[in-house]
Amino acid sequence: MKLMDRLAALKLVVVTGKGGVGKSTLAAALGLALARRGRRTLLLEIDPRESLYQLLDVPPTGGQFERAFEGLYVQNLSPRAVLDQVVRERIHVELLSKRLLSSPIYEHFVEAAPGLKEVAVLGHALRVIRGLAAGQAPEVDLVVLDAPATGHGVSMLAAPGLVAEVIHDGPFGQMGGELAAFISDREQCGILLATAAEEMPVQEAIELIDSLADRLSRRPEAVVVNALYPEPPAGDRHAEADRTLDLWIRRRRVNDRELDRLAGAWQGPRVELPLMRLDRGVELAQTLSHALQDALEAQTSWN
Repeated sequence: MKLMDRLAALKLVVVTGKGGVGKSTLAAALGLALARRGRRTLLLEIDPRESLYQLLDVPPTGGQFERAFEGLYVQNLSPRAVLDQVVRERIHVELLSKRLLSSPIYEHFVEAAPGLKEVAVLGHALRVIRGLAAGQAPEVDLVVLDAPATGHGVSMLAAPGLVAEVIHDGPFGQMGGELAAFISDREQCGILLATAAEEMPVQEAIELIDSLADRLSRRPEAVVVNALYPEPPAGDRHAEADRTLDLWIRRRRVNDRELDRLAGAWQGPRVELPLMRLDRGVELAQTLSHALQDALEAQTSWN
């Protein structure tokens, strides 16, 4: 099976990696590629700074579902809003639900309970997939989650199991157990790891691969190496261009060195994407999505 077909067959794709390597841009590019394949896709973001809309030329979502392109939607999600909605659904008396939501006990529970907010995000994704989300939720085939960076991304995926162990009863305990089974199901949930061919991003990628194996018995569908410098031009050098060309050569040597180091630690599918000379915006997302789709269709999945 081609890697693109593998990703398109999933219900949830979690995109994670070190901050600053283009993780959100990669998530947007993947969403665009999947929508072109006819898969109705929701791009889900949990960063309160909300940046995905800039890549899709739509207004900030403010927590709502925003249609970006045919078959592609985007939403910035507040975990607290999801938890509050679960309470409202369970307590049908408005006065009682308001009283509970405003109580110090509930506030402390939400802020202190380990893994609860992560479970809220994943639970929302699952509800959207199953057509059970509140509000004007679109009908989608899968969700692409722009997850927190590196170690926090692994913690998010491990959170349902933790919650299920600590909270045995009630809606949150039930949600934790259901999500733990969903995350462990390789036919429904996949992980895409974004990195750059630089020393720190590659080191974090290697550590993340090990952490996924240790904590979740999972491995990524692929490692995507973003923003690779092109091979320097061959031939005669002009004196006025020497400084720029030397910098270019050095950066590419760093890329090659780190690609070799990554290859020593990861023998699974690896996708390489070129550095794009484009400003952050819809043109970058669209151009990268075509390059990503071509690369995914050229790679074979190992699942």
